[in-house]
Amino acid sequence: MQIILLEKVAKLGNLGDVVKVKDGYARNFLIPSRRARRATEAAIKEFETRRAELEKAANDKLLAAQALGEKMAGRTVHITQKAGVDGRLFGSVTNHDIAESLNRIGFEVLKSQVRMPGGPLKVVGEHVVTVAPHTDVVVDVNVVVLGETQ
Repeated sequence: MQIILLEKVAKLGNLGDVVKVKDGYARNFLIPSRRARRATEAAIKEFETRRAELEKAANDKLLAAQALGEKMAGRTVHITQKAGVDGRLFGSVTNHDIAESLNRIGFEVLKSQVRMPGGPLKVVGEHVVTVAPHTDVVVDVNVVVLGETQ
C-alpha cells in the first residue's frame, strides 16, 4: 500500500515521503496512530497545502524532546525490588517500572520510549538504559536496582 508519512517514522522515512508498506502495517498501525495517510491524489494535494503546518508541528515536537533529553541525560533512577541473598530479583524491572520512576521525578516518558535491548533487569546493581523521547533524540539513563530482602 502506498502511504504518505505525516511525521518521521524510524527506518521508514521522513515527513512527506511517499513509501510502500505492507497493508497490515499501514491499516493497523500507521494510519490509526495518525503517522501516515493513504497516498491518493487528493491526500497528496491536501498534504502539500498543510506541509508548512506539519513541519512546524514536527519541529516543535523535536525541540521539546531535545529539551527533555538534555534535562534527563545522565540522570539516575533508583528502583527497589524484592531480591534474594544472591542479588537476583524476584521478578524483574521492566520498561514500565522505569517509565513510572521517571514520571515520579518529573519527566513525562511513555513505557514505549524506554528501550531495553537486553530485556528486563533481573539482578541488583547499576544498569544503563536508553530512553528515546523522539526518533532523533536518544538519551542514556542510569538505573540503580536496589535489593529489598525479607
